[in-house]
Amino acid sequence: MQIKPSTLILLQLLLFGFVLGIGSCDKNNAEPDPSLPEMTSISITGQGLTFDVTVGFNQGVFRFANHSGDLNDESFRVSSTGGIASLVNYVVTQTAGQKSATIRVVFDGEANGEEIVSVMPKDGASIFNKDGRAMLATDSKSISTAGVVHDIITIKDDGNGTGTATWSANNIYILDGFVFVNEGQTLTIEAGTIIKAKAGQGEHASALIVARGGKIQAEGTAEHPIIFTAEADDLNGSVSDLETGLWGGVIILGYGKLNTVPGEQQIEGIPVSEQRGVYGGADDEDDSGVFRYVSIRHGGTDIGEGNEINGLTLGGIGSKTLIEFVEVFANKDDGIEVFGGAAQLKNIVVAFCGDDSYDYDQGYHGKGQFWVAVQGFNRGDRLGENDGGDDPVTGGTPYAIPVIYNTTYVGLPPGASRRMMTFQDNAGGHFANSIFYQQAFGVDIELLTGECSYTRFQSGELTLKNNIFYLISHQPWLEVSAGDGVSEQEKNDANENLSSYFTQAGNEITDPGFTLNGLTFDVIPSKNVSDNLAAYPGDGWFQHVNYKGAFNPDGNWAEGWTLFSKYMN
Repeated sequence: MQIKPSTLILLQLLLFGFVLGIGSCDKNNAEPDPSLPEMTSISITGQGLTFDVTVGFNQGVFRFANHSGDLNDESFRVSSTGGIASLVNYVVTQTAGQKSATIRVVFDGEANGEEIVSVMPKDGASIFNKDGRAMLATDSKSISTAGVVHDIITIKDDGNGTGTATWSANNIYILDGFVFVNEGQTLTIEAGTIIKAKAGQGEHASALIVARGGKIQAEGTAEHPIIFTAEADDLNGSVSDLETGLWGGVIILGYGKLNTVPGEQQIEGIPVSEQRGVYGGADDEDDSGVFRYVSIRHGGTDIGEGNEINGLTLGGIGSKTLIEFVEVFANKDDGIEVFGGAAQLKNIVVAFCGDDSYDYDQGYHGKGQFWVAVQGFNRGDRLGENDGGDDPVTGGTPYAIPVIYNTTYVGLPPGASRRMMTFQDNAGGHFANSIFYQQAFGVDIELLTGECSYTRFQSGELTLKNNIFYLISHQPWLEVSAGDGVSEQEKNDANENLSSYFTQAGNEITDPGFTLNGLTFDVIPSKNVSDNLAAYPGDGWFQHVNYKGAFNPDGNWAEGWTLFSKYMN
C-alpha cells in the first residue's frame, strides 16, 4: 500500500508528539526539586536604643537540617552601618517551622534613623527548610532604623550596560560579572550607596567598567561614602579587613592621549573581544564624570592567568573628570594604575595592597596631590612604579611626566627588601613637598645606552624637590638602575650626579614624626614639616599648603570615611 506524502507527514508529527509526550510525562512525574528557603521581607519598629526587626521567609524554617530547632542568635549575622549609633547586641526569637523571626537589636546610643541593620544567615548551614535545604549564606535583608527597606538588587549586564540610571542609597547593589556603563550612558550613584560584587575568577569575575564615552556620577560625602566591596562583606567583620582578591575592581576609561602605537588600546583584564574595553584618543580634557568619597575594598580577583584587576584602573582619563577622596584598601594587585591620559587625582589613600600602590604608564601626564600609600602586614612591592611606555617603550609621546605634590609614602621594614619608587621605560615626573618614609631602598632611575628615564632627569623632566626621606636603609637614596651596555664609569658618574642633585634640590633626611608599630600606622606628622617648601604651580588646581606630605599635622581628611583610618591610631 502506498502512503500519501501528506499522510506520512501526519504520522511523523503524531509520532514526534508521542515521543515528546513521553518525555513530558517523565518530567512531570519526577520528584520536584524543593526550593531553597529565602528571606522575603523585613520590617522594623522601635526607637532610641532598642528596635525589633522582623524578617519574613518564603516557607517555614528550622535551625537544623532534620526540620527541628528554633532559630536563635547563632542562626544569623546581624550588623549595622551608618548613622551615629552602633549595634552592641541582638536576640533572636523564632519557633521552629514558622515563616518569620524577630530580632531585637540594641544600640550603644540613640539612633538617628540613618543606621542600616543588615540580616544574613550566619553561614550556609544555619537556616533550613523542612526538606533539609539550607538558606544561601549570601541571602540578606537590610532596613534603616527609620524603616526604609534597603533592597538587594543584582546587576547583570546583557550587553546593554547599566543604562542611564541612578543607584540609590536605599538599596544594596550586587555586581554579577562585568557590568559596563556604556557609551552615552550615565550611572549616578548616591552618597552612602553600598555596591557589592560576586566572587569569581577569570570570565566569571565581577567588576564595574565605565566605557569610553560613558559617565559615572559617584559623589559620596565624608559622612556617607560610597563603598565598593565583596558580596560576603557585611561591613561589620564578616570579611577580614585584610582579605584580598574577593572580586574585581573599578575601571574607568576615556578618550585621553596615550603614547602607544596605535593610540587606542584594550584595557588589561577585559577580553580583547569586548569592544567596550577600548580606551585612549585625542581629548585630554575628556570628562568621565565624578568619583568622589569612594572606598574600594578587597578587590583584585584573577581575571586571567596571573592577571588581577587593580583596585581602580584609569585608562585614558581626561582632566575634566573629578577624582578625589578615593580609597583603595587591601587589593590583591596594584592599588591604582593609570594608563596615559591627563587624570587629576587629589586626596587618595592606598593601603595594604599586594603589589604596587601607584602605577602609571603609557604617557600619563596628569596631576596629583595628597597621595597616601601605606604598606604593611608584609605585603606590597613598590609604592610607586612609574613607567613611561610599553609600545614603544621609548620615543612615544606624550612622555609620562605627571606633576605630583604632597605624597606620603610609607613602606615596609628594611628586611622586606622593597623599593620606594622606580622610574623606568623613559618615564619622568615631578615629585615635590612629599614624605618618603621607611623602606629598604629609595628611588631608582633606569639608565640605558639610549633614551631612558635618566634622560628625562637630565632634561629636567624628572625632578624630586624639597622632599623628606627618612628610614631608608640603603644609600644612596637616589640611584640609577643600569641596563645592558652601560659601563661602570657611566653608572658611577650618573650616581654622583644624583647624589649632588639630592641636596641641591632641597631634599633632606629628617624625621616627620610618624608612629608605626606594625599594627597601627599614624602617618600624621608630629614634628615640623613646614620648612623648605617648593613653590606650587600657579595653575589653580594645586592647593597651596604650608606642609610636606599628604596630611596637615593638625588635621586628618581620611578620618571616618576610609577603612584605613581605623588603623591610624
